Amino acid sequence: MRVLTAVKALSQTRFGVILGRRFSVIVVPEGDSKVNRFRIHSGFIKTLFCCCFLAGGLLAFFSYSYVNDRIDRNELLRLRMTTSQQHQTIQRLVIDLDEIHQEMNSFAETEARVRQLADLDAAPQGLPIAVGGLPEARPVDTIDEIQRQINQLQVDIDLRRQSQENVRNLLNDQVSLSRATPKGWPTKGWLTSYFGMRKSPFTGRRVMHEGLDIAANIGTPVIATADGIVARTSYSSGYGKMVVLDHGYGYRTIFGHNSKILVKSGQQIKRGDIIAKVGNTGRSTGSHLHYELRLNGVPIDPRKTL
Repeated sequence: MRVLTAVKALSQTRFGVILGRRFSVIVVPEGDSKVNRFRIHSGFIKTLFCCCFLAGGLLAFFSYSYVNDRIDRNELLRLRMTTSQQHQTIQRLVIDLDEIHQEMNSFAETEARVRQLADLDAAPQGLPIAVGGLPEARPVDTIDEIQRQINQLQVDIDLRRQSQENVRNLLNDQVSLSRATPKGWPTKGWLTSYFGMRKSPFTGRRVMHEGLDIAANIGTPVIATADGIVARTSYSSGYGKMVVLDHGYGYRTIFGHNSKILVKSGQQIKRGDIIAKVGNTGRSTGSHLHYELRLNGVPIDPRKTL
C-alpha cells in the first residue's frame, strides 16, 4: 500500500513554519481502492512529541545513572581492595618495626654489658633508649606515621652504630694498651736487687738502681713482657749485651747483661717471644738479667707488673 501524507499549515510565525492546528493524512491504496483521509489535531502531535521527548530524556537519565552506578561500584570495590592491601601492609610494617625495636633492645643490652665488662663509661647522653612492643592499632595510623617512625628508627640506628663504633675503638685501644703494657717475669729466676736506692757493689756508695736484677743460669731464655718493636740492640760497658723494646704508649723495657741476643732492630715482638739469653756481660758480678721498665722516659718499679 502506498501512503501519502499531506500537511496543511494553518498558521505561521516570524521564526518559520509552525505546526498548524490540524493535519490531514491521506491514504492512497494501490489500485482503484477508495482514498481515505484522516484529520489529526495539532495538540495531539504536540502531546506525542512531548511524550517522546520526555521518554527519551528519562531513558537517557536512567542510562546515565546506571552507567555511573556501575562505575561507582567498581571504583568502590577497587578502593576497598586497595584499603585492605594497605592495611595488611601497615600491619606487616608495624610487626617489622617491633622486631627491629626488639633487636635494638638486645643490641643496647649487649652494649651495656660490654661497657660494664670493659670498665668503659656509660652510654653517652642523647643515645636513644631502645623500647619494644607493638603499637596500638588506631584508625588514625597512616603510611606517613609509619614512615615517620621508620625515619626516626634510622636516626636511632645511626646513633647506636656510632656508639658501637666508639665502643669498638675503645676496646681496640684497651686491647692494644693491654698488649703494650709490660706484664709478667722476663725470665725464670730470683730477685737479687730491687728498684730504688742501694749500695753499689762496685763503689760502696748509695746509688739509684733503675731496675730489677733477676739471678738465673747463663743461657736461661729472656722473654718479652709485652708486644712491641725492637728499638735497639747494642753492647755497652755498663749493660753488656742489651736489648731495648719499644711497646708504644710511652712504654719501653730494657734487658741487660745478656749472653746472646736473638732479635734484630726493627723486628716486631709479641709478649712471650724469646729475645735473648741470660748472661754475665758488661758490669756484672754474676749471671743475672737486669730488667728496666720506663714510661715516657722515666724509670718505674717493674715489681708492680710482675
